[in-house]
Amino acid sequence: MPLVRIDLSKKHSESFAQQVGDIIYNVMREQINVPEDDKFQVITRHDASELNIPKSYLGIEYSEGIIFIQATISFGRSIEAKKKLYKAICEALVQQLQVRPQDIFINLLEVSKENWSFGNGEMQYADKN
Repeated sequence: MPLVRIDLSKKHSESFAQQVGDIIYNVMREQINVPEDDKFQVITRHDASELNIPKSYLGIEYSEGIIFIQATISFGRSIEAKKKLYKAICEALVQQLQVRPQDIFINLLEVSKENWSFGNGEMQYADKN
């Protein structure tokens, strides 16, 4: 856990997309204690016509460089921990890849631990607290 989906424009290179994934993984390890080697990501680059976004929302102006980050994680993190995670992901992408902070869209989905199977048809987290 987590499962991270990253969606961005094909205007970004494959290398750039992989760097985004690496940055997100490293920040999640630091901020929400994701274990080493727990890097499950689906990275998809899209044609411009496949990303339907408003020009602005909540006073935030978006560009074609928008990056959607959706992470499915287990329940249990505080609002404060999530705020720190959002901020740290944003800061790292801005500093390391010069992404506009306005173009970093993050969504967390929280699920119970019994909703994970990492293979073998087993529920590995079922008995863990």
